[in-house]
Amino acid sequence: MKLEQSQIEKIKTDFRIMKSKEDFLQLLNNTKPIIYGKNSVPFELKQLTWYGNPKLGGKRYVEFKIKKKTSNTFRSIHAPVSGLKAIQKTLALILQCIYEPNFAAMGFVRNRSILDNAKLHVGNNYVYNIDLKDFFPSVDQARVWKCLQLEPFNLKDRLVINNLIASLCCTQLEVERLAENGDWQKVKRNVLPQGAPTSPVITNIVCQRLDYKLSGVAKRFGLKYSRYADDITFSSMKNVYKNDSDFIKELRRIIAEQNFYIKESKTRLQKDGFRKEVTGLLVNDKANVQKRYIKQLRMWLYYWERYGYDKAYYFFVKQYLVEKGHVKKGRPEMKNVVAGKLHFLRMVKGEDNELYLKLKARFDALIDSPTVLNKRQAHLEKVLNVLFNKGLDEAMNIYKP
Repeated sequence: MKLEQSQIEKIKTDFRIMKSKEDFLQLLNNTKPIIYGKNSVPFELKQLTWYGNPKLGGKRYVEFKIKKKTSNTFRSIHAPVSGLKAIQKTLALILQCIYEPNFAAMGFVRNRSILDNAKLHVGNNYVYNIDLKDFFPSVDQARVWKCLQLEPFNLKDRLVINNLIASLCCTQLEVERLAENGDWQKVKRNVLPQGAPTSPVITNIVCQRLDYKLSGVAKRFGLKYSRYADDITFSSMKNVYKNDSDFIKELRRIIAEQNFYIKESKTRLQKDGFRKEVTGLLVNDKANVQKRYIKQLRMWLYYWERYGYDKAYYFFVKQYLVEKGHVKKGRPEMKNVVAGKLHFLRMVKGEDNELYLKLKARFDALIDSPTVLNKRQAHLEKVLNVLFNKGLDEAMNIYKP
C-alpha cells in the first residue's frame, strides 16, 4: 500500500489536533478507507469502548501455535478477533504515518524491507546475529502508555486517548519476567501480543532508544547495525565478537538497560568462507535468496507441469502445512503461493534477472492452461475436505490419481 504525501500529512494533522475519543474515532474512520476501500463500514464509538476495555470486550484474541522453523518447539500467536483486528490495522497505519523510526529499524517500516536489511551487511567478513527473548510480550502496557506521551505523539495531556490506544494494543498474558534473584518466573501482565497488527509498529516506537544506543556503539567499533523486529544484526571486517570483548559487554549492558534480553540459543557468528545469512537472505557477495528457495519453486512448477494442477496441489499442501504449522483461514492456494514467491524473487534479483524470467514464463504458461481447473476438480475438493477434517490416511483411501 503506497500512501500519498497529502494523506500522510492529513493523518498527522488530525492526530495532532484531536482532543477526545470522538476525534480519535473520526481519525480512524477517515483512515480506514485507505486500507479497506471507500465502501468500508465506519467504526462506532461503542466498538472502541468494547475492545478498549478487556472487562467488557469478552474474548478479544484467539490463541494458536505455529511450529518454529529451527526447532521442534512452538510459538504462541494471539490473533485479534475481526472487529479488533480492523481497528488495529487502521491504528497501525496511523502510527506509521506519525512516527519515523530510527534508520537502523528495517522491519515493518514504510519503504524498507528485509532486502534493505540484508544489503546493509553484504560483503563483510563477520556477521553477528542475536534475537531478543519474547520480543513482543516483553513490552508492558505501561511502557506503551509512556511512549505515547512523548514526541511525536504528545498524548501526555490527552490521557483519555492515550489510555484507549494502549488498551486497544495490549492484552493480559502469562509471561516470563526476571526476578530479583536472577530466576525467570511466570507472571500475568498486560503486554503487546504477538499477532496483533499494532505490535510491530509499537515495538519500533519502544525501541527508539535501543536503536539509538546500539547505532552509537556500532559506530564506535566500526560496525554496521540493523534491527528487523527482534532480529538484531551487526557486521564488520574485523572480529570484535568474542564473549569477553568490550563490544559484547557494552551490547549486553545496553540491551538489559532497555529491558530486553538476548535469546542465547539464537546467537550466532557467521564468518567469511561460510554461508552468511541475514533475515533469510544470503549476504556473502550480494543479497540473494537461498538455493532451497529456488529448488522448492522449481519443484512445485515441475509437479504442476508434469501431473496437472490438482495432483500437484496434493503434494504442495502436505509440504506447505508441515512448514507453516498453521494456516490462518481457508486452504492455501498453490498458484497464489507460487505467484508470491516469484514476486519476492523479482524483488531480490531484479525484474530483468534471467532465472526469474524463466520461472515466471513457466508460471504464466501454466496459469493460461486449462489444467488449472479441470474435470477432476470436484474429486480434488472431496479429497482435500477429508485431508483437512479427518487426516492424511483417510484422504489417501479415497484419492484416485
